[in-house]
Amino acid sequence: MADILTPALGESVAEASIAKWTKKVGDAVKKDEVLVELETDKVSLEVVAPADGVLSAINANDGDTVVPGTVLGSVTEGGAAAASAPAAAPAASGGAAVDIAVPTMGESVAEGSIGTWLKKSGDTVAKDELLVEIETDKVAVEVSAPAAGVLTITAADGATVTPGQVIGSVAASGAAAAAAPAAAAAPANTGSAQAPASAHLSPAVQRVVSENNLNPASLSASGPKGNITKADAIAAIGAATPAAPKAAAPAAPRADQPREERVKMTRLRQTIARRLKESQNTAAQLTTFNEVDMTNVMALRAQYKEVFEKRHGVKLGFMSFFTKAVVQALHEIPAVNAEIDGTDIIYKNHYDIGIAVGTDKGLVVPVLRDADALSLAGIEKGIAALGKAARDGALTMDQMQGGTFTITNGGTYGSLMSTPILNTPQSGILGMHNIVQRPMAINGEVKIRPMMYLALSYDHRIVDGKEAVTFLVRIKELLEDPARALLDL
Repeated sequence: MADILTPALGESVAEASIAKWTKKVGDAVKKDEVLVELETDKVSLEVVAPADGVLSAINANDGDTVVPGTVLGSVTEGGAAAASAPAAAPAASGGAAVDIAVPTMGESVAEGSIGTWLKKSGDTVAKDELLVEIETDKVAVEVSAPAAGVLTITAADGATVTPGQVIGSVAASGAAAAAAPAAAAAPANTGSAQAPASAHLSPAVQRVVSENNLNPASLSASGPKGNITKADAIAAIGAATPAAPKAAAPAAPRADQPREERVKMTRLRQTIARRLKESQNTAAQLTTFNEVDMTNVMALRAQYKEVFEKRHGVKLGFMSFFTKAVVQALHEIPAVNAEIDGTDIIYKNHYDIGIAVGTDKGLVVPVLRDADALSLAGIEKGIAALGKAARDGALTMDQMQGGTFTITNGGTYGSLMSTPILNTPQSGILGMHNIVQRPMAINGEVKIRPMMYLALSYDHRIVDGKEAVTFLVRIKELLEDPARALLDL
């Protein structure tokens, strides 16, 4: 019998809580299979099986507090486990099992969570068939079958996994090998490039299909393994035939759906929620507003946008003007570019601007480094590259850290006014909003002008009201008269 021990929990961490057991007493387990998750105030840890066998005892239940060295349970080696494991997998044939391992999930991504398996243990799968999606706080990674055969799953939905970890296996079998080509050949006989209605969809694709009432049978599959990708689903929005059940009876969806549905938050959503709440709890947040007449910036952009794009290979947007204005205002009001560290104030003499980007999984804030040294073209290129990396889930940890000030543009979604939350430990965030034609009093006359509301949220512990208002007025002046920024006035 092998004891399952609580491991060392890290420097200065004295105890942990049992989060959940992934097995119950009597279950067969494999050596190094995750059995229980522990949570501390700093990190989550996984405890694995010390040997092949049967989980014979659980000494600490979910929610119990344990310390390093505590015996959590025990595994009876050999016996039932050795007998049950082979019977569950390739009994249909004598084929060797091929491990399904967690792929590398990107630089600085150390772990992910198992999504929903599209197959269950014992199912026959085809080579390269999509089996499961692993979610990290940045990107979703698809895992496909490494061979045709019978599937055995060893990591359940929701389990935390690391790159290289074995989450299942496929036992090659004659029946599976025969079934796989037959299944693959069926759609080919139709002569259509479209996916069958019964095609398995990854969670990300399923969300797009469900939210936009798309018919999976009408989607073209352009994935490298014949899968429907998220891009395929997005491209079909507005062009695809709506799914028949929802289109036929408007009242039917409610009758077919439960009144409530519990869905586990993605890792990215959990991170966003935690950081936003930390921001509210830490900083003394206050928001001041102003409005800016966008007439001159829009005229300048309209005049030069074509030659700008030809010259620099990137479109001229509004973000570069706002970033330039923000940097100049930060030069003049350094408190907005500072942060609090204990009882000290750290004034930053560099200008790394966070640019909030909305993705299908949530809001991320990659950082444009040394924005003060960039031209308008350099800013536009940098923002475009960061935006693409964010939407592709390819941002690195370095690209997400170290910003000194943040700009967020709710106007892209039609927002007229908002109070943005600080991206701590930063002391300021500028909210841009929708440009709306409104009547304005200009030199005693009423004229229609393109107006935008600006919002500056700031940490009142370090930024005084006078500084905040001055900062926002400075941005307004630089945008209403863009020549001031060029002349450094």
